[in-house]
Amino acid sequence: MTKKQAQLTGARAIALATLDKVRTSGAYSNLQLNQALESGQLSGADRRLVTALVYGTLQHQRTLYYWLSPFIAGKKVRPWVKTLLLMTLFQYQYLDRVPNFAATDEAIEIAKRRGNPGVRRFVTGVLHAILRNGVADVEKIEDPKQRLAIQASLPDWLVDELVAQYGLAQTEALAKVINEPARISLRVNRAKATVEEAQALLRSAGVETKPSEVAQNGLVVTKGAVLKTAAFKNGVVTIQDESAMLAVESMHLTGHERVLDACAAPGGKTVQIAEALTDGEVYALDIHRHKVGLIEKNAQRMGVDDRVFARQLDARQVGQEFADQFFDQILVDAPCSGMGLLRRKPEIRYDKQLGDSQRLHQIQGAILDSVATKVKKGGIITYSTCTILRQENDETVAEFLKHHPNFRLQKTTTARMLKDNRQAQTLTLLPSDYGSDGFFISNLQRVQ
Repeated sequence: MTKKQAQLTGARAIALATLDKVRTSGAYSNLQLNQALESGQLSGADRRLVTALVYGTLQHQRTLYYWLSPFIAGKKVRPWVKTLLLMTLFQYQYLDRVPNFAATDEAIEIAKRRGNPGVRRFVTGVLHAILRNGVADVEKIEDPKQRLAIQASLPDWLVDELVAQYGLAQTEALAKVINEPARISLRVNRAKATVEEAQALLRSAGVETKPSEVAQNGLVVTKGAVLKTAAFKNGVVTIQDESAMLAVESMHLTGHERVLDACAAPGGKTVQIAEALTDGEVYALDIHRHKVGLIEKNAQRMGVDDRVFARQLDARQVGQEFADQFFDQILVDAPCSGMGLLRRKPEIRYDKQLGDSQRLHQIQGAILDSVATKVKKGGIITYSTCTILRQENDETVAEFLKHHPNFRLQKTTTARMLKDNRQAQTLTLLPSDYGSDGFFISNLQRVQ
């Protein structure tokens, strides 16, 4: 075996181990992948291959199952062997630069090393049968929703919900982009640099960027690695999706407010609030102690820890800590199903059920109820989520307003005036709109 072949085997073996942990142990793909890449001695090309294999196999898992099932029907297959077959099938169907023979040889070698002669023979037989016979044509599925679910690798319940809420055409547009690679975006810390100054600093470190079309202080990375740059280490920029920047942007802070970030960890929006403050302050809450530490660490790196006060507290219990009308503004970036993040966390589509979204709707309402008396008259509660399901978004807001007639819904506006001609007062961004994550924002003003 040549040195190059050994490296490819190493990359695929690491990808397989990572996928196996995500698929069988419920590990988060992004965290597990980062851990694998840090621990493995991989070249740049192999790191990219591992990343493509992990995210690609997870994103297209249902489609891959559809293709694989006829070849393993009636056979008892170990979980890691099934993962190996799915990963190899992904390479056949989606990676044009990887020859089928190379992917096949590497899979057989992994089966031989990790399994036994029987496993090696089984994997060899299945892969050769796939290459010989080809896979089923998804286009021949007659039911349009079923066809879309298999093509986009989405659970039936999610396709049903999206079609009911957005229509078939918009769901099809959404399905086309959710399996594309997520781009890396940065938010510039305007307390330390202008957008142009940050771009110049990054460029000197070999990182090329372009201004975001979504967020005023956002940059999209087009080339280079950000994490080891001085700009990142010194808090000039931080990694944050463009859509996620808009919740704080929509608050239109003047700099003098006392703000509550009710569901703050890991602190990205907390420091964004703090950067906009001059003599104001932000209280950041999270239910977990170690996540409070993350908020504090984030604030220190960004140079705003003097105006950030992080506390361990369940947002549903703010009455124990704060007096009524204590805050000028409150941000509730609520726990949600995360269905706007399908590109970054592809496994969540398989882990969630409709009941999870309905349960989260209740938690979101409880948090909003608990903070309602803590904002001053005339003050605003900004409620946001990183999901695109209306039961967690507009329906949560409508239920809050029903029980709190002393609040009214203001139209959400952003610096770029995104979707300004819409009829809704709330703002929903789909991944198919601007290529950013799916996100929802609403602004609720206390009027009495």
